[in-house]
Amino acid sequence: MPSIQPEITVVIPVFNEVGAIQAVCYEIKAALGPLEGGWEMIFVDDGSSDGSSDILDALAAEDPAVKVIRFRRNFGQTAALMAGFRHARGRIVVPMDGDGQNDPADIPGLVAILEDGYDVVSGWRRNRKDKFLMRRVPSVLANRMISWITGVRLNDYGCTLKAYRRDVLDRVNLYGEMHRFIPVHAYWNGARVTECTVNHRPRTTGDSKYGIGRVPRVLLDAILLYFLNRALDRPLQFFGRLGIYALLLAFLAGIWAIALKFGGTNFNATPLPLLVTMMTVLAVLCVLLGLLAELMSRVYFEGQGRTVYTIRDTRNLVRSNDCVPPDGGTESDGLRTRNAEGR
Repeated sequence: MPSIQPEITVVIPVFNEVGAIQAVCYEIKAALGPLEGGWEMIFVDDGSSDGSSDILDALAAEDPAVKVIRFRRNFGQTAALMAGFRHARGRIVVPMDGDGQNDPADIPGLVAILEDGYDVVSGWRRNRKDKFLMRRVPSVLANRMISWITGVRLNDYGCTLKAYRRDVLDRVNLYGEMHRFIPVHAYWNGARVTECTVNHRPRTTGDSKYGIGRVPRVLLDAILLYFLNRALDRPLQFFGRLGIYALLLAFLAGIWAIALKFGGTNFNATPLPLLVTMMTVLAVLCVLLGLLAELMSRVYFEGQGRTVYTIRDTRNLVRSNDCVPPDGGTESDGLRTRNAEGR
């Protein structure tokens, strides 16, 4: 007899958190108990070597609603969350850390805000219990930089505790440190995103897996995300614009050099000739790079049968191939199709 589909799935990546995961599991159960619709927990063991696997096995044997995915080695938090999302069955998916610093008591509040019409509710650790110089200051700077690059204003991209409608995650593929940018993906695809203050508790067991060295990687991922959003379907315009700017700069530098020549100044003693040459070469390279990226972009979309758009819903419309999910269900690109009566 098939199990009833749960309403909420909580995904918890775990890497060497032997002292925290049992308490986290019981706290999540206490928080989800009053909620209607059922729930499940998915722990993703990201190659732990401290005995966390044995505790997870015991928790799974104790309660069938507790599921465990075990990696062969450590692949990182993004991969762990991706695996949890792919196996989640709930209509609402809530990721959170397994170190005990996220408070499971915040989950009902996030879900309640989600039911007010939002698609993503991002946790904000306003009173963060981490080292000031090594963790909090770099986090503030990174969050402001990411908000500026992406145009999505959130105060705490690094907080794992969030709530998503399942359809937001259906088309998301995560790499690198991209798990923190899911709200950006969702917003760019038309989702309604908000944030909510959540409790953050001091770490009592284990060691932090994050440090200031992760900040440059996160910022580079943010730049990559900006490019994917702005130029994936039109890379020639993106790189071509850079080429035009470089060519314009070369032209202005050339005019300046000519003016110096007629003014009696030896422009060869200035960096202007080198600047003209470099900017001209850069302009040509940008255009050629844009052409190559344009070809790769077409292969990407056409080879995978992907579309450059997502559909929220339709009325009185027979669904075309780009609206039919792989399993033949009723979701269109992860979004529900309804008839004229709205059923």
